[in-house]
Amino acid sequence: MSLQFSDITAARARIAPHIKRTPVLTNEALDAELDAQLFFKCENLQAMGAFKARGAANAIFALSDADAAHGVVTHSSGNHGAAVARAAQRRGIPGYIVMPNNAPQTKVRNVESYRGKVVFCAPTMTAREETCARIAAETGAVLVHPFDNYDVMAGQGTATLELLEDTPGLDLILCPVGGGGLLCGTAVAAKGVRRAIRIVGVEPELGDDVAQSFRAKKRITIPTAPTIADGLRTSSTGEKNLPLILKHVDDVVTVSEDAIVAAMREIWERLKIVIEPSCAVPFAAIRAGKVDVTGKKVGLILTGGNVDLDQLPWQKL
Repeated sequence: MSLQFSDITAARARIAPHIKRTPVLTNEALDAELDAQLFFKCENLQAMGAFKARGAANAIFALSDADAAHGVVTHSSGNHGAAVARAAQRRGIPGYIVMPNNAPQTKVRNVESYRGKVVFCAPTMTAREETCARIAAETGAVLVHPFDNYDVMAGQGTATLELLEDTPGLDLILCPVGGGGLLCGTAVAAKGVRRAIRIVGVEPELGDDVAQSFRAKKRITIPTAPTIADGLRTSSTGEKNLPLILKHVDDVVTVSEDAIVAAMREIWERLKIVIEPSCAVPFAAIRAGKVDVTGKKVGLILTGGNVDLDQLPWQKL
């Protein structure tokens, strides 16, 4: 079994009642500066503030009644947790959300707003996975992994179907990569629509597990990344994700912490929307010259807007 284009089209129909079709923004002055056309898919305006609503809804509403009866459990630094809590609430089942004890308070509050049952753990992948396993054993809840899950990937890929309908003829799509759920869904969706399109994943230099794995063609594990992009603090990509990345993704590049903060601020100044640091990495790659966009039509997936307004990073520079 693997992720197919048909899985993404099926996901689109399944989750239609539970998500928003988000807008695509442009900026003429920015396009003129870059000699390119940039199209920003605003998943920061999605239900619960992030693209994760798509994958969680697909995974949870794809469950049989018997499998869903005891609820679902996941681990997340925030957005996937809120998405699972929201989808579980909409299906009327319990949602157990394991979160690292250093998760941003704005994301904890977001999970709790959907009546997610938050369980804190140490900020390591091992602690997350062990806590999830304990809760699953105690309650019978089904694990909805944040990225190593084909139904989650299929749901995430629906954002790209919308983007390509609204902006046909894209040459390139850039998206953030943490564990790889969005990148896999994006790549399979895009190549299913237009085989020649290029797909590039972008991640922080401090959390370059996917870039290393892409180059080595095997899964590389790193320590939990101390990056400002908290949604991308993974230590390795998933077992199901890497084969899809190697098959469908054209490149993975990395950006510095300063570039992420600068991109986050410029998006606010240019597009007048607030995005979280994880969301800024694709635009940071363009500004840092990591991806050549000259003369191209480029889609960028702005993944989320759940940022603590009292902790905007450029205020600390």
